[in-house]
Amino acid sequence: MTAAVKLVLTHNEAKVPMPAENETQKVEAVLREHALSYPGAHEDFPWGHRAMKVNDKTFLFMTVEGEKLNLSAKLPDSKDAALTLPFTEPTEYGLGKSGWVTAHFGAASQVPVPVIKAWIDESYRAIAPKKLVSQLPERGTMVPGPAAKPSKASRASASRGASRTARAGAATRKAAAPVKKAAKKVVARVKSAAKKAAARVKSVAKKVAKKVPAAAKKAAPVRKAAAPARGKRTPAATPKRARRS
Repeated sequence: MTAAVKLVLTHNEAKVPMPAENETQKVEAVLREHALSYPGAHEDFPWGHRAMKVNDKTFLFMTVEGEKLNLSAKLPDSKDAALTLPFTEPTEYGLGKSGWVTAHFGAASQVPVPVIKAWIDESYRAIAPKKLVSQLPERGTMVPGPAAKPSKASRASASRGASRTARAGAATRKAAAPVKKAAKKVVARVKSAAKKAAARVKSVAKKVAKKVPAAAKKAAPVRKAAAPARGKRTPAATPKRARRS
């Protein structure tokens, strides 16, 4: 076997998914098949990470480390809503500014598969050329393919993940409620104190304004020296002669 043949076989083997060893890898396989069911989608492994591409542009990153699953997708429309979930964050390396969102899951049961499939759909439409996007059904419709029929285990896992996500969101909102109430009380107290202080300042200013005219009236007017009558001269004071001793 020549070196060229060995290289081709090695490259092809890298793209063939290995048999799933745990539930997380099974979920990853479902998401992988779903992503590859889109027109022109293909798989690549830059930096050792699984990347789903269309027209040589990535629309989905996925990595599995034991029971953990990490994935990133571009969500120009649902980014703000996605970032409210407890397992998401803006993608690193500046991609978050372009609408990329990264999700971290500690176990397969935490992965809301239907939600992730919707993210894959949105990311593909944002990256793929218009000619390929025009081949897709309307938004919200499942793309036909092998991933459109998940197994019972994946559906049950997705259901558990969705319920846990909902509970986590409810717990977060419940925990945030007392903080919001306390913040509102503090703001109300600050506003009340500010109003009272402004009222006191106005009251003092009015009292001072009243006292100033009264004090001016009480002050005695300055009398001017009487002017001499016309035609009369004031006699000059004669100096006194010194007495002789």
